[in-house]
Amino acid sequence: VQLVESGGGLVQPGGSLRLSCEASGFTLDYYSIGWFRQAPGKEREGISCISGVDGSTYYRDSVKGRFTISRDNTKGTVYLEMNSLKPEDTTVYYCAADYISSAQALCVMTPYYWGKGTLVTVAS
Repeated sequence: VQLVESGGGLVQPGGSLRLSCEASGFTLDYYSIGWFRQAPGKEREGISCISGVDGSTYYRDSVKGRFTISRDNTKGTVYLEMNSLKPEDTTVYYCAADYISSAQALCVMTPYYWGKGTLVTVAS
């Protein structure tokens, strides 16, 4: 099982980025996948997750209305569209997955499978 993130980079406040998480070694249909981040001095948080069973989604309040998660099971890829980015969104973003049907449950637990992360920097 492998998760590989891409799409991070430097963006100005108010800008947008799209992160991608390419999964291999397992079938997305039975796994929920999500995006997690941990800013310096803060606890790790699951910010957005999507169910592999029914496509339902979960968003943490801090990103609700700005970020959109989606998945393409044919490509084995999950995306995170990030708009209206703020300096406080700066950190490494990790993709994680587990054999669980609930998106919300995934976002509040410690998933089993993790990618290595991609850095997002929001600065002018």
